[in-house]
Amino acid sequence: MSLNYNKALIPRAKELRRNMTPQEKHLWYDFLSKHPLRFQRQKTIDNFIADFYCHVAKLVIEIDGSQHYTSEGLAYDQERTKIFESYGVQVIRFSNREIDTEFTAVCRAIDNAVRGFKCIFTPPTVCGRHPPLGGGLKKPPS
Repeated sequence: MSLNYNKALIPRAKELRRNMTPQEKHLWYDFLSKHPLRFQRQKTIDNFIADFYCHVAKLVIEIDGSQHYTSEGLAYDQERTKIFESYGVQVIRFSNREIDTEFTAVCRAIDNAVRGFKCIFTPPTVCGRHPPLGGGLKKPPS
């Protein structure tokens, strides 16, 4: 299934790529940009912009700052997740703190999520050897 997107969001997505948060930069430049599977930054999906997206794995990765933990932020994220999942896309979330303090575990959780969708692919660990702490990883639906 192809992903619908709102073309009017493309300029905003480009702006977000130019102005990534420190945590987004860290995850992108130190892991995702070097990952064997292709990830995209600030990918427009429907009427939203996902932080990172991998088409092969049908995986969205969201990095959540403090605004995501308000009641409004949580409701908005829940709506976005439902929309993404309606396209068959899994969403995993990590907090800024997890990127800052548990980067190796975040990378491992992403690797595990990718392996869950493409079982024949077992990527090398780029970030380290520690097992995942869980972070925002949720198991794919059975």
